[in-house]
Parts: sequence; structure tokens; C-alpha cells
Amino acid sequence: MIQIDDKLISEDIFSEEFVCNLSKCKGACCVEGDIGAPLNKEETVILDRIFEQVKPYLRKEGVEAIKAQGTWVIDPNDGDYVTPMVEGRECAYVIFDDKGITKCGIEKAYEDGAVDWQKPISCHLYPIRVDEYRTFTALNYHKWDICSDACTLGRELQIPIYKFVKTPLIRKYGEEFYETLCEAADEWKKEYGS
Repeated sequence: MIQIDDKLISEDIFSEEFVCNLSKCKGACCVEGDIGAPLNKEETVILDRIFEQVKPYLRKEGVEAIKAQGTWVIDPNDGDYVTPMVEGRECAYVIFDDKGITKCGIEKAYEDGAVDWQKPISCHLYPIRVDEYRTFTALNYHKWDICSDACTLGRELQIPIYKFVKTPLIRKYGEEFYETLCEAADEWKKEYGS
């Protein structure tokens, strides 16, 4: 683990390579799994605030799930906030393009200027998962077999995870943190890289 301020960063974020390959996986991470996308408390407030603006972008099934469950729900397993799901499968905010690739209805509304919030930071940062503890924050690589095509493409393009998620890391922690992270990655590569 590498420490920057109160953050512990898994070395996998430097060593593993990853680039989403939506043409292959079709956005399976938004559809697979047993619970919705992780949210923080502030994001639950945002989802409540923007729902009416996002609603026209969503599928009928998603709107119905949100009306029945709320704009966010509590994970019964650990008490965390998460997005609601449609029939226990895909995130209620998922939309599909004409090629069957999942997209985020919130992000589409953001791109059109209908809302001022892009999407949950957990989705934007993926495959990094953030765990908040009382005295520190852990940033870990979440390995998932449905992302094998992303790993293959990342290796082909030689893009480590921390570079793939540059924009969301800056969104979450700021430019200064990202610059420090890049310096730590360079030092790590000198010592342990191939």
C-alpha cells in the first residue's frame, strides 16, 4: 500500500492496466451484481434533488423502480447507500443505446445540461473502490471477471488504472492529489516495475 495523506492506495492501481471496452462487455457492471451502485450521503441528497430532471432520460422500468423504492436505497447487507435496481438486476438509472450498450441516464442528462452532476463517483471511479474508515480512506482495485476485456484492452494500450481514472480521481480528490499520486506511481515503477 502507498500512503498519500490519509489515503492508502493499493499498488494494483499502479501495476494493473485497464480501459473499459464497452463494445465487448456492453456495460455489464451496470447490470450485473447483487446491489446497486454505492453512494455517499451527499449523493443521496443530490439524487433526490435532480430526479425530476433525470426522469425523462430513464426507461419506464427504471422510473417505476425509483417510484417504488426511492431515488436511493439502503443495502440490507451492510447499511450502505446504493442506487435502486430494476427487479434485482440492473441499476434503475441505466439506459441502453441502439447497440444494447448500457449508459447512465444521469450522465446523459448531465451531457445535455439538464443537471449539474455527472453520476455517482463510485461509477466514475470504477474499477477503483473507495472505502472510508474513521481515520483513513482506502482506494483498492476491484477485480471482476466481467471486466476481463477491459484488462486486455488496458494491457494492449499500456494504460494503468490510475491513468484510466484520472478525471474521476481529480473530481473526487483534486489536481494536487492526482499529481502526488502520479509521482508515487513513478517512484513505485522505478522500484518495482518491469
